Amino acid sequence: MPKRRPRSSSRAKQRPAARRTRRGSASWLRWAVSRTLVLSLVSFLAYVVYLDITIRNRFEGERWPVPAHVYTRPLELYQGLRLDRTRLVGELDELGYRRRDRAEQTGSYALGKDRVDVYARPFVFWDTPRAAQRFTVSFEAGRVRGLAGRGGQLGLVRLEPRLFGSVSPARHEDRHLVSLDRVPKHLIAALLAVEDRQFFQHHGIDPRGLARALWANLTAGEVVQGGSTVTQQLVKNFYLNAERTVRRKLVEMLMATLLEIHYEKREILEAYVNEVYLGQAGHRAIHGFGLGSVFYFGRPLAELNLPETAMLVGLVKGPSHYHPRRHPQRARQRRDLVLAQMLELGLIDESAAQRATRATLGVAEAGAQPATAYPAFLDFVRLQLRRDYRERDLRAEGLRVFTTLDPLVQQVAETAVRTRLAALERARQLAPGQLEAAAVVVRRDSGEVVALVGGRQPGFAGFNRALDARRPVGSLIKPAVYLAALEQPRRFTLATLLEDTPLRVEQRGSPAWTPSNYDRRFHGPTPLIHALARSYNVATARLGLEVGVDRVIGVLRRLGVDRELQPLPSLLLGAVDMAPVEVAQLYLTLAGNGFRTPLRSISSVLSQAEQPLARYPLSVEQVVEPGPMALLDYALQEVVRTGTGRTLTRRLNGGVPVSGKTGTTDDFRDSWFAGYAGDYLTVVWVGRDDNQPTGLSGAAGAMTIWTEIMDRLDLQASATPRPADIEQVLIDLETGGLADTGCRDAVLLPFIAGSAPSRPAPCAAAPAASKVRGRLRNWIKRLFDRP
Repeated sequence: MPKRRPRSSSRAKQRPAARRTRRGSASWLRWAVSRTLVLSLVSFLAYVVYLDITIRNRFEGERWPVPAHVYTRPLELYQGLRLDRTRLVGELDELGYRRRDRAEQTGSYALGKDRVDVYARPFVFWDTPRAAQRFTVSFEAGRVRGLAGRGGQLGLVRLEPRLFGSVSPARHEDRHLVSLDRVPKHLIAALLAVEDRQFFQHHGIDPRGLARALWANLTAGEVVQGGSTVTQQLVKNFYLNAERTVRRKLVEMLMATLLEIHYEKREILEAYVNEVYLGQAGHRAIHGFGLGSVFYFGRPLAELNLPETAMLVGLVKGPSHYHPRRHPQRARQRRDLVLAQMLELGLIDESAAQRATRATLGVAEAGAQPATAYPAFLDFVRLQLRRDYRERDLRAEGLRVFTTLDPLVQQVAETAVRTRLAALERARQLAPGQLEAAAVVVRRDSGEVVALVGGRQPGFAGFNRALDARRPVGSLIKPAVYLAALEQPRRFTLATLLEDTPLRVEQRGSPAWTPSNYDRRFHGPTPLIHALARSYNVATARLGLEVGVDRVIGVLRRLGVDRELQPLPSLLLGAVDMAPVEVAQLYLTLAGNGFRTPLRSISSVLSQAEQPLARYPLSVEQVVEPGPMALLDYALQEVVRTGTGRTLTRRLNGGVPVSGKTGTTDDFRDSWFAGYAGDYLTVVWVGRDDNQPTGLSGAAGAMTIWTEIMDRLDLQASATPRPADIEQVLIDLETGGLADTGCRDAVLLPFIAGSAPSRPAPCAAAPAASKVRGRLRNWIKRLFDRP
């Protein structure tokens, strides 16, 4: 029997080695795979932890960049207010109130004969919260006759202020935060019927919805449907971008699950209600149903009816595609689809669905609460916020800024600028649109700016002429020259004769200065009061040089001019560039009887918690003594009675005294008028942006707009007591001497005690009759000294 050949020892050695190699490879592979799985799991868990931290930090902190919302001054109603029924109804319409047969719901009003019944909304003012309130306003002869509530007669009623703009944080997002309790139930029902029927059953992800979306995407060959739940949509809007990839979708699903783990359904739903994107207003994104309601319907969310809430819910699918103002037919179809799905789920009955589908869209004609209705005034608000509040406080979000803007006065000013500029262009045969204007209206007692117009297109957020158009002020500066003189009663009085004769002032390094008068004539010796009233340039220049240019600059500083002033003779005639708001500050001191009060555009600022922000104190300082101020005010009234503004008295109603000054610059490039009457001061500028001549003097241009504005305001005559050191003396203005009954053109002028002239005028009686003259003077003094 043959013997088996023994195996080669080398092969025998190789086989176990191969087996060991294969076992080693398998072991290494298992180790590599397990290591990779462990690392992947650790990485995944780390990523989950990162997402979890991200979600919780954002959701539990400041969730949204909420801008500061800016409000007008509230309309205050009281007996005797100059307001008719039509204007009140217009204000209610602007606030989004609805006219009804009976005012039985908040945000509604009803009309009766010579009355309006109002059911005012609740509102938190800067000084006190106001509950919803029902009241009746009755009218008579264009004024409020009375106010009545359930408890009887009311002294004062406030309507809520109008929200007219916002000061945005870093991102251009805007929203009105609302709690879920204040959201209409039919809006929530409509939202879940359309967007997420299983919201209260799933845990962030709806598998059936995902399956439907997957099938749609596979059949289309691309991502055409998301199948997202409300939670996923919130995650997408809140944390992620608009990228449509599988990876982003998986991250979205993971974050939605984490969100559902940490927070209750009500919290998630409330966040969605405030986050959802509903459209664009210029550069401002409209987020949340709270602001969406105001933007599209002009009313708070709680006041919307079924078809209106259905339309808002329909916008969620595509705010641009279904925009109700641009695409009303699409919006209506989408709204009706929402209503149909609500009917399908039994959330509404057949009759309610039919009534809702028959209803109009009910959308406000223009975007209620635009980016700002008054951009020029909002510019002023921004300046004053930085002046009066700390920067770190203003960076807080959700502030509520209550301003001094009076919508009724603003409307009057805007209308006057628009209509009068058009009339001036027609009268001067100028091409339409060549003239521009700016106007500032201020309350004399408080310095509150109640209206500000930056141009003839007040809704255009462009160049703000009221703040930024610095133009030569011309004769508007002359009251400072005369005040500097009248503060020296031993040297100057209203009766002091000034020389209105040719003047030449040599200037080193520049041509000689030779001022001339508006009428190109010289008038010889002229009483100081006439030189101001008739705006004689040469007499004013001589007076200013005698007083001293530096002294005049000092007066301007006291009156409120806060800019560099060159001590040149031309300053005396207005060779100074100022914006209308700067002129308003200067004249406010004159209108305030010598008390300098800073202009104000803000009454209060509340934090998001409705607590007032501390502001820097604003000082009111007396900078002019009562005596000189009374004399200057008398002279400024003479401007209107007999001087360059004399045509005004034939047009202004009310019979209240008017003090003012016209201003006209070289070649009729700038037309100005600044004046005060009753409780208002108004400054108006008219000119051209290209600085070309307009052919308009201050009286022919700016004063016509000023008159149009002031004639429509409710001017309340203010009785300013005459200073104790002022006495009335009969003067012959031709010579500046004491007058009596023998002087034909004698006038009574006010004087600071002891400053009246002592010498008699040539027209006065002979010395033998001095006793009679003295008695007459004493009788006149007693007559005017009576209270």
